[in-house]
Amino acid sequence: MRIVFMGTPDFAVPSLTSLVEAGNEIALVVTRPDAVRGRGKKLEPSPVKAKALELGLPVIEANRMTPEVVEVLKAAQADIFCVAAYGCILPDEVLHMAPLGIVNVHASLLPRWRGAAPIQRAILAGDEIAGVSIMRIGHGVDTGAYCAQASTSVAGKHAEALTMELAELGGKLLADTLPSLADGTAVWIEQDEALVTHAAKVSKQEMRLDPHMAALDCVRHVLASSDTAPARCVIAGKTVRVLDAAAADVSLGEGQVLVQAKRVYLGLSDGSVELLEVKPDGKRAMAASAWAAGLQGADLSWGVLS
Repeated sequence: MRIVFMGTPDFAVPSLTSLVEAGNEIALVVTRPDAVRGRGKKLEPSPVKAKALELGLPVIEANRMTPEVVEVLKAAQADIFCVAAYGCILPDEVLHMAPLGIVNVHASLLPRWRGAAPIQRAILAGDEIAGVSIMRIGHGVDTGAYCAQASTSVAGKHAEALTMELAELGGKLLADTLPSLADGTAVWIEQDEALVTHAAKVSKQEMRLDPHMAALDCVRHVLASSDTAPARCVIAGKTVRVLDAAAADVSLGEGQVLVQAKRVYLGLSDGSVELLEVKPDGKRAMAASAWAAGLQGADLSWGVLS
């Protein structure tokens, strides 16, 4: 099958790779332009662009569908367009350009978690499973019908690890689904609007850890943490990002801190958590046991970042 692939971040790379490995012809890869990524000061290609160049595929960069870009898409003469986290609104002309239409790999089990942050929302809500859907792109946000889904467990997984697991699932599901799209046997399911939940972007303020939280909620915030919205708090007067934590069976009052045998525990509204990995402001990430040595005093406390 001749395909135009659209994608940008790491999540999209397994979809591109799976399509190539399945023997499809990638006529064109469309990705967002080079940008300053991570902590570097220089422009870097998107993960999809880097993979496409590695595979020897033709690439164009676009952050919007200009008339010039649309003409390049037409010239590709693709059977179908496949999208995975591209990050650009597509006009009707593009949605209906290919004979088989356009499908998207969305990182949720639609109609649950439509929107920008489905994986983090699944973790924060305590969902038992998360998944991916192969869906049609429409005018609303993730409102199109879907024809295939795959799922995995959520418990104990950090957002980054769960994202890449779902990326691999989504890539395989996309490649496996294409034949049914080509021969018309795919069964499309319209989303039940009564079951819709929305996955709004997670803000930095929302991710601040608070002693008033339940212990399980605190752990979920840590698991859902990201570089753009980290789980942070103030412990013994020191601002710190919590990279990993687990529920603990230690009796502590709300807002109390216990340092015992190089282990650090925080008291919450209904229990406690143990810090496993932290990143103090201005320092490298480290095991909480290494950081514990710098916590002095008998009556330590912790609180929300102001």
